[in-house]
Amino acid sequence: MLNDKVAVVILNWNGRVFLEKFLPSVIEHSSGAQIIVADNQSSDDSIIFLNEHYPQVRVIINPSNDGFSKGYNLALKQVQASYYVLLNSDVEVTENWIQPILELMRSDDSIGACQPKILDYNHKSLFEYAGASGGFIDKYGYPFCRGRIFNVLESDKGQYDFTTEVFWATGACMFVRAEAFWKVNGFDDDYFAHMEEIDLCWRMKNIGYRVFVEPKSTVYHVGGGTLNKLSPRKTFLNFRNNLITLTKNSNAPLLFLKVFYRMLLDGVAAIKFLLEGHGAHFFAVIKAHGSYYLLLNSTLKKRKAMKAMPGFRNSTKGVYRKNIVFSHFIKGKNYFTELSDFNES
Repeated sequence: MLNDKVAVVILNWNGRVFLEKFLPSVIEHSSGAQIIVADNQSSDDSIIFLNEHYPQVRVIINPSNDGFSKGYNLALKQVQASYYVLLNSDVEVTENWIQPILELMRSDDSIGACQPKILDYNHKSLFEYAGASGGFIDKYGYPFCRGRIFNVLESDKGQYDFTTEVFWATGACMFVRAEAFWKVNGFDDDYFAHMEEIDLCWRMKNIGYRVFVEPKSTVYHVGGGTLNKLSPRKTFLNFRNNLITLTKNSNAPLLFLKVFYRMLLDGVAAIKFLLEGHGAHFFAVIKAHGSYYLLLNSTLKKRKAMKAMPGFRNSTKGVYRKNIVFSHFIKGKNYFTELSDFNES
């Protein structure tokens, strides 16, 4: 049994098939924790299924489908717990998946968030794209992981089986200290979905919290369950939200020069989409830049408010000082162990 109040909160939207497949493992291996499904106005029979088969699971029904960010914010305001475990509906958990992370976070109040090792449900020897064994970013805001750089997924051979501080923890399975979550006002509603966890972790780090991975806990993630990775909508959200995250949180002296350079790289990616016959993704990148400009004033206000928070210090610890795009595509570095030159403070 758990000594702290722990709430496992699964955000659901038309995910009945995943709830049917994976909720049993959550119930079996989460003794002592509250189990909650927060539903974003599903149009399938998710709620009927839950009420009929799992009446012990608390259901919170959000008023509309406002995505991952606002969906969780609305639901978590109704949850009383010391620790939230934000869990995708397409994740299979394993025995004793909660305890190692909870023990780590109990041992150090500065740990605001933590994730387990995340492996691919369909290829269980491989790390999973969404979080692998802990996330990092480069100086231009490109995310990558221990075990995953762009589309190169490593086999899990125990090479990352040690507890360590990382830059971000994945929203696919994120343990977060409730106090830290609300100190930074939760997720940014403007994100809708994708990269909101990187923004959250960066903001928590900026007021003194740290983010860890604890590979003693392992889960298996299907990935792409709600929004397929080939979706232009996902391309739009990733490119836009990446720019917002960089603008809001980076403290570079020449921030907008860095953002401009990043946008040039986005342009190269857009042209690559076009040449490969993915016109919808080309236009998604263009649309992402337009949306970024529309939200720029709001983003800068949030940046100013963040810098005014007590204890703000702008953390860059764990940021890769080089360009991961150049390191990977030009220099051929495919594995995290091949990288060096990370900020130490």
